[in-house]
Amino acid sequence: MTHLHHPPTWPAIARTPPASRRSPLASPAEQAAYRERAAPRPHTPAELDALLALLTHPQARIETISVGHGRDTASRNAAEALIRAWEDLDDKTVLTVVDWPEQAASWLRPARRFAAGPPDAWVVAAAGRGWAELSRRLRQDTAWAPDRTFAFASLADANTIAYAGEGTLHALRGTTPEGTTWSVNGNWLTSPIP
Repeated sequence: MTHLHHPPTWPAIARTPPASRRSPLASPAEQAAYRERAAPRPHTPAELDALLALLTHPQARIETISVGHGRDTASRNAAEALIRAWEDLDDKTVLTVVDWPEQAASWLRPARRFAAGPPDAWVVAAAGRGWAELSRRLRQDTAWAPDRTFAFASLADANTIAYAGEGTLHALRGTTPEGTTWSVNGNWLTSPIP
């Protein structure tokens, strides 16, 4: 059975043809309406183990990853722990590690670096606001795919998913501190009922 977390109501991001593209960044009204959850907490061993299980599932066929993280301590530590664990596995490679601030003028540089490769999968450890803004840029200007992206528990937040924009994070998956999983379906955060 699945529990749905209703997303807040946010203005939809208009998908425009390339010739008339506008900035994917959140409008001042969207920025003012967004309420960040608490700062990311330190990851748990169960969370890391569950994330590794998602990435190493035989059907996933993932050998290369790119890791992105916010600059806060918890996100940086989670990313470093994942990188160590991934590189300890046979035939597993980290293509790139990219960090980003919570606020930026355009997000284009970290988005292009994060999407480069492309890897078999992307893994994210970050606070909501920075990730939502970066994901808007990733979706518009790169070949990044949310269905090939996995995240730590800090991003299991309906507010962040809505802030990223309609469908921007569809099919993103992640783990909870207890080692269960969650996913984004459209603009809904879904997780197993405990």
